[in-house]
Amino acid sequence: MRFPVIMLPEIRDDEQTIVTGKVSALSSLTVQPVGRWYEAYALRRIHKQSLSHKSLSSSSSDDDDGELSQDEEDDDDSILLTLDPKDWKSQDHYAVLGLGKLRYLATTNQIKKAYKRKVLQHHPDKRRARGVPVKEGEEDYFTCITRAWETLGIPAKRKSYDSIDPQFDDSVPAISSESKEKFYEVFRPVFEHNARWSAKKRVPGLGDENTSFEDVNNFYSFWYNFDSWREYSYLDEEEKEKGENRDERRWIEKQNKAARQKRKKEEIARLRQLVDNSYACDPRIARHLEQEKQKKLAVKQAKRDAARARAEEEERVNIRGKYPIFFSGHRTGHVCNLVKREAEEVERKKREEEEEVAKMQADKVRKEKEAQRKALKKERKTLRTKLKEFDYFATVDADRVSNMQDMDKLSELLSVVSLQTLNEALTSGDTEKAKEAFHAQVRELNEELDREKQKQLELTQRGGAGRGEGGASKGAAWSPEEVETLIKAVNLFPAGTMARWETVASFITQHVPSSKRTAKEVLFKAKDLQRNDGSLKEDANKKAFDKFAKEKKAAAVETSDISERYDSVAEQQIMETGSNPAPWTAEEQKHLEQALKTFPASTPERWDRIATTIPTRSRKDCMRRYKELVELIRAKKAAQDAALKKK
Repeated sequence: MRFPVIMLPEIRDDEQTIVTGKVSALSSLTVQPVGRWYEAYALRRIHKQSLSHKSLSSSSSDDDDGELSQDEEDDDDSILLTLDPKDWKSQDHYAVLGLGKLRYLATTNQIKKAYKRKVLQHHPDKRRARGVPVKEGEEDYFTCITRAWETLGIPAKRKSYDSIDPQFDDSVPAISSESKEKFYEVFRPVFEHNARWSAKKRVPGLGDENTSFEDVNNFYSFWYNFDSWREYSYLDEEEKEKGENRDERRWIEKQNKAARQKRKKEEIARLRQLVDNSYACDPRIARHLEQEKQKKLAVKQAKRDAARARAEEEERVNIRGKYPIFFSGHRTGHVCNLVKREAEEVERKKREEEEEVAKMQADKVRKEKEAQRKALKKERKTLRTKLKEFDYFATVDADRVSNMQDMDKLSELLSVVSLQTLNEALTSGDTEKAKEAFHAQVRELNEELDREKQKQLELTQRGGAGRGEGGASKGAAWSPEEVETLIKAVNLFPAGTMARWETVASFITQHVPSSKRTAKEVLFKAKDLQRNDGSLKEDANKKAFDKFAKEKKAAAVETSDISERYDSVAEQQIMETGSNPAPWTAEEQKHLEQALKTFPASTPERWDRIATTIPTRSRKDCMRRYKELVELIRAKKAAQDAALKKK
């Protein structure tokens, strides 16, 4: 820029010009428009301010940050008149200060200037001077302006408020055909919207159709490990400072912390759902997966081709060694070789066709089974729904429970055709006919079950007639080891176990390798033991007597200066030998199971603590019993698996 050194004033008509001397020639000076003084001068010219203006008290850069454009200002003060000062925490603080358009993008100086402008306009003294009525104390809406400044003027409180911005949309696009077709239009604004919560400044973009898979992978890796600074202390129901004492303040802080953690988990789940839905709809991911699939198929096909080539080469070598005349160079050998190859090709195609037919039949059977399973599931659901609509044809709870049990029995035992017939009767519209059809089906099913039970009983009786006078079934005599294992298996597999006697027979075969007992022999022997074996009764009487002796011994009390309880027989044995050889009672077993749950494997000195809960057992007894139970459970599973394999 060039500025004139001398500026001559204009000459008026009543003035005279007199030359008193010569002046030197005019010279020009080049000035660079730089420096903070020139910047201040330029700002004054732009804002039409003088040197005495109070805005010079702040730096020029702050003034520039604090200025709001006309589009960013929100001078609608009608919102202030609708606010309730008592409910200031639920108000929109940005809208109160006129920053509803900028919101979290507003700078600190813009918030400060907006607050000063609102104070100059709405301060109670200013309004009184204008003749506007003002409420007293905190009842006036000016309290909302003060609260907004106290929240947004402090960075920590502003961060807390921004975390629960009422205008932020937490919705997540669902997986749909529209989301897949318009993937970038649907998900790009959502990711840009949520990027504001990232603790890391550089957030990767969603990209477009031409983005490399490496960048796409980095994008999803970033969002799957998204670090959000969002926190929810602003939503605390109570303030810790309001507590009257230390304990109350700690309790308030504990409640607030639990509520924040719950909201934080919900936020993490929301972001994870957003990324999962985007990953499922992303066409680039689908294209990459398809390419990977094609690569794998190509590798498999290459391996198959290589294997076929090796097989053909081996076959050619074998034929050359077996029929050397065909390869002597004569035309006859060449023709025979071609015929042989054609026969092998025909055989190969035939084998492939047979495999294809077998595969189609297997698929057909599988689809039929799947359709039948779905139809059965549908009919069962229809039956339950219809009976629920009829309130199970009962007016009292006892009948209702009975009919519900019959409904479950019908659902499990009836075929698809029978269920369809029953459902058609239930949907006829007549309650009495539906009730009669339901009860008729129940009676028919019960009669069929009774017939099956009677048939099984007759088979059992006919088998029992073949036993001798001693009660033993025909066949080899039972050894004491087999009988002992049978008693253990009968207790291990109670009534109701699927394929009970086959499982018991497998259990005996597993533990007594020399035994080859069938399920029928096991059943007959078990009935004989239950009916005739007196040793079982003697064993039960002995256990009952031992229990009575223990209780009597435990109840004995010695009267002396200090009353002391006598140790039980089991406790004395533990003190003397370190172990109790008596069989485990049901009560001891119950205490052991409870102690195993109470003291898990990570508990220090676990078995010592478990032994303290069972006075009649030592640490060694508890460990030995635990190992026995583990082995028993393994044997039980093995026997069940063996029985299922036999079936």
